[in-house]
Amino acid sequence: MSDTAVILMAYGSPERVADVPAYYADIRGGRPIAPEHLDDLVSRYRSLGIEDSNPLNAITEATRAALQEELGLPVYTGMKHWTPHIAEAVDAAVEGGAQRLVGLVLAPHYSRLSIAGYREQLDGALDGRAEVVFIDSWHDDDGFVAFLADRVRGTDAHVVFTAHSLPERIIAAGDPYKDQLLETAQLVADRADVDDWSFSFQSESPTGEPWLGPDILDHLEALKAQGVEQVLVCPVGFVSDHLEIRWDIDNEAQDKARELGLRLERIEMPNDDPRFVRTLADIVRGRLSAAAT
Repeated sequence: MSDTAVILMAYGSPERVADVPAYYADIRGGRPIAPEHLDDLVSRYRSLGIEDSNPLNAITEATRAALQEELGLPVYTGMKHWTPHIAEAVDAAVEGGAQRLVGLVLAPHYSRLSIAGYREQLDGALDGRAEVVFIDSWHDDDGFVAFLADRVRGTDAHVVFTAHSLPERIIAAGDPYKDQLLETAQLVADRADVDDWSFSFQSESPTGEPWLGPDILDHLEALKAQGVEQVLVCPVGFVSDHLEIRWDIDNEAQDKARELGLRLERIEMPNDDPRFVRTLADIVRGRLSAAAT
């Protein structure tokens, strides 16, 4: 496997507040940017204390380094919307002698609006220079399920599994995203012997079209009306402490819970936890073994 390298891909995050405009422009891909939306994003990063250094980038680098150590293979970080970009990671891997690349996204669930974009960037940058083993989804991986189950096992709270919302039109297009999310939630709940749980979405973008719901803020209101007093949020669609966790859950959802008189906590995210890194390594090894047969 010495000719193999891993491209560990993530959405990307600005290193400092001054980078947010360029970061948002990359996300928008040339589409017009509403000044109020940019101002809101800048305000969110600043309110989280991210002025000159973003801890998420350090977490991603720690995950990359630990995965490389665990696998004994070169691992390169490639970001979809920030540096180092996926194309830069591909170039570095090929220049380093890799003839086969394993594409692994730090997002467990497949959607044509998310994971497919990573694959497109990877293939475009590679341009046939090496073989690709791309991991489309790892939402039902046993190690991942067991890891999350340990985070929620034994709680007395109502567990709310969450993930990033996407436009509702993906359902009509046959996208597996929502089904995979619900499957993960059910697998985790079963493994942890949790019967009292539900699912909601978060982080909807202001695009003017319907998005998957219910949104977690509305869902908290419904849970309160049902007599729920304690909530444990388990964001199954995320693996790191990025903006969608630290702002959408730790600020907005927490503020909503206080307003409703609910006690809200969330699980500790996988980040660069050694057990989670071993899970990622096992996923890579399993796909390489399958590709060899």
